[in-house]
Amino acid sequence: MKTFIIGNWKCNPTTQAQAEQLFDTVEKGIKRIKSASWRNKNIEVVICPPFVWLPLISASVCAKGFGGLVFGSQDCFWEQSGTYTGEISPTMLKNLGCSYVIIGHSERRKYFNETNETVNKKLLSAFKVRLKPIFCVGEQEGEEMSLVVKNQLIEGLSGIKRTQMRNLIIAYEPVWAIGTENPCQPNEAMKAILFIKKTLSELYNRELAEEIPILYGGSLNSKNAKDYIKEAKMNGLLVGGTSLDGGEFIKIIKSV
Repeated sequence: MKTFIIGNWKCNPTTQAQAEQLFDTVEKGIKRIKSASWRNKNIEVVICPPFVWLPLISASVCAKGFGGLVFGSQDCFWEQSGTYTGEISPTMLKNLGCSYVIIGHSERRKYFNETNETVNKKLLSAFKVRLKPIFCVGEQEGEEMSLVVKNQLIEGLSGIKRTQMRNLIIAYEPVWAIGTENPCQPNEAMKAILFIKKTLSELYNRELAEEIPILYGGSLNSKNAKDYIKEAKMNGLLVGGTSLDGGEFIKIIKSV
């Protein structure tokens, strides 16, 4: 199974020059550390910038044919086209060269009132054009992880077929850990991954549950990143604010 390192730039950087510089730093850093061991470990790095910077990264990746580094979107709409001012459809993203799309991030739920129902519609729409969704789940402080995450999985995956599930990535991001410098401890993250697999087994089957990559996100840095891979047995990382520091992001990749 692949190990995924996904950088979510969120609403950053604010200028084209900064976006180009950040991507250039990441690209050069990956080139320096690529080796036979990289290929053997089957690592894939995914950059998810704001919509407006996607064409820049698309042009760079496609022109250079740079293996091991792909890009995705931070969100999408649930329709492919139509009278939806301001929305970006999965078809548009696919046409631009996107391979992945983040869906259901806690910030989308918090600030834009996304629900499990709208998340489900976006997942179904992304699958139609063969985008690979990075489906975010996680509880807020004071909430019971098992209750919240199980409900997110049941409602979010409603109507999704087993064949589609093989192109899904799940990211466990406890909301209380995002941007707080208070990460979920690896042993607790392991409990979450086991619970997610158990729920997926109940919804589909055990074999399929074992095939789906599960990532961790929330206050990651180069010092704790490897613990989630080695100790918590995660299949990768969804890196938020730290991915805006190109040097630190490269250190995270090296640690994995």
